[in-house]
Amino acid sequence: MNLSPALYEVLYVSMLAPDQPLSVVAEIAAAARVANTRMDITGLLIFDGQRFCQQFEGPKKAVLKLIERIRNDPRHVNVEVLHHGLLAGRRFQNFNLAFSTVEDVDALARMEQLDGEAALAAFTAVCEELDY
Repeated sequence: MNLSPALYEVLYVSMLAPDQPLSVVAEIAAAARVANTRMDITGLLIFDGQRFCQQFEGPKKAVLKLIERIRNDPRHVNVEVLHHGLLAGRRFQNFNLAFSTVEDVDALARMEQLDGEAALAAFTAVCEELDY
């Protein structure tokens, strides 16, 4: 009998708060790596200079707690969940938080207009072009 909790994922976009320096992005990533390890969360954070896009996965309770913390983080504004749901297997099992920037400055803006499976497909397409 499998007693491990079901995997759950969230894909969201948000904007860096206008009053925040770009240096805060490195602080966010560093703190997230430590917290994610503790909570058994893995995922990928993409930043385009103003917009974040992140997919993270792990035990449902931990994932929901994390998205709530992000929603309440004053360094993020306009947090928009594009997709969430059960996940058959981890996409980023080797990364407690992979981080990458994206060269196509419009990629995340386009993704922000999508939701559900379409958003997930767009995220996957962006990931295929990243070096993380």
